[in-house]
Order: sequence, then C-alpha cells, then structure tokens
Amino acid sequence: MPISRPRLFFMTLLAMLAFAANSVLCRLALEQTKIDAAGFTAIRLASGAVVLWLLVMMRDGISTRATIGQGSWPSACALLAYAVGFSFAYVSLATGTGALLLFGAVQVTMISHGLRHGEDLRARQWLGMSLACAGLVVLFLPGISRPPLGSALLMLGAGVAWAVYSLRGKGAGSPLEATAGNFMRAAPVALLLAALLHRGISLDWSGIGYAVVSGGMASGIGYAIWYSVLPSLKTTTAATVQLGVPVIAAIAGALLLAEPLTLRLLLAAVAVLGGIALVVLHGEARARA
Repeated sequence: MPISRPRLFFMTLLAMLAFAANSVLCRLALEQTKIDAAGFTAIRLASGAVVLWLLVMMRDGISTRATIGQGSWPSACALLAYAVGFSFAYVSLATGTGALLLFGAVQVTMISHGLRHGEDLRARQWLGMSLACAGLVVLFLPGISRPPLGSALLMLGAGVAWAVYSLRGKGAGSPLEATAGNFMRAAPVALLLAALLHRGISLDWSGIGYAVVSGGMASGIGYAIWYSVLPSLKTTTAATVQLGVPVIAAIAGALLLAEPLTLRLLLAAVAVLGGIALVVLHGEARARA
C-alpha cells in the first residue's frame, strides 16, 4: 500500500532523528561512562533484537523461528559490520566528524549504485547535492582536526555497510519482521565478539542504559521505520536525505556534549537541508509529470 507524502516525510524525519540519536548516544556512552565499544555494540544489537521481537509478537503473534526467517544473513552481516565499525570508530572520533564520515560514505555508495542501475539526476538535483555537500564542508572542515586514520577508515567502512543494508532493505517484505530477523541474527555474533574480548570489556549502568536506548529505540524501532519508507524512495533520494543526519547530530552534540553551536553551524544546516529539498522535491515533481 503506497505511503502518503505527508506520512512519508514524517516517517523519514523520524528515521533521520533516530540515526542522529545513535551517534550522540554512542559518544555519550564512550566518553562519559565506562562501557567499551564491543560491550556497547553487543548490548545495542541485543536490546534491539528483544524490542523488535516483542513488537512482532504483539502485532502478529508469530514464533521466534518465523521472525528470524524474515531476515537474511547478508543483511544481518551488513548490519553487524556497520554496528561494529560505528562503535569502535567513535572511541576516537567526535560526534560531527563521525556522522560526516559515515553518511558521506553512505551517500557515495547509494548514489553510485542508483546511477549504475539507471537512475539519473537533473541539473537542479545535482545543484542540490552540491549545495548539501558544500554545507557539510562549511560545517565540519574549519573547526575539526584531522581524524585518526584508523578510526576514519572504520567509520567509512561502517558507512558502506549501512548503505548495503539500506539497499537490501528496498526489497524487504515486512519492514518490522525483516528488521527483527536481521537483529536476531546479528546480536548473537556481537555477543560472541564481546565474549572473545572479555578481558577488555568494561561496563557500568549508565553505559548499559545508553546502549539499551540506542538499540531498542534509535536502532530497532528507527531502522524498522527506515525499512518501511525505503521502498517509496529512489536510491538517490534515500542517500541524499541522510545528509541531514550530520547536521542533526552536530546540533545535538552542541547541546549534550558541549560542542560549539555557531552561526556557521546554522548556515551550514540551512545549506544542507536546502540542498536535500532540491533533490527530493524536484524528484517528486518529475515522478508526477
């Protein structure tokens, strides 16, 4: 059943807020609590799997085995690769830098895939993409030092993995059940990874709380929402709207992690969101023509 345009916009916005929340929650946990990256990843995926399983059970009443059957191992592996790279990269990266690297890689991967499979952008849409990218440059380059190479490569890899996960989501059946199945596959592997690194594992209740909120709410429910809107978005559009996430993350980082909130940040936000609007709205106009 097609999603109405207002509902599509609202659900896409919720998904973007959830993505930004993951960056902020991960940085809060790794910077202000004792939890480590492996423990955060394992608890995040496990709590996401539990919440999604409960939602599927309440809605459909199907068995655990049937729920797992709705996902796929390739999607679960992409989800796991994203989650591991994301957490370990944020040990050394600032919130805004990590979001920029992550969603820059997502954009390049998804738009390249879309263009390779016959999607095209008109001049106004290319202008919108250029404006959005310029906004990101204005936002991040002047005030952020060069990130550590290893952490940067981990986050770029996480971005490619998330793009693969999103692309596979366009062909998913039931968004909620597919997301639940993917989490239920990925969570045990993440727990095994944490067990293998048990000597380096460090936990406290605050860190566990951040990981549970990130997994159960921002990841589990947020990704289910994202999977539900993906079939209604072109690949290039799905990639471009995610450019708004670094802006949201940077603003949240300024409010919660004492990162500076400047006029430059606000101007960059206008440029990024304005560029996204050009791509999405012009694409919708072409689809109606």
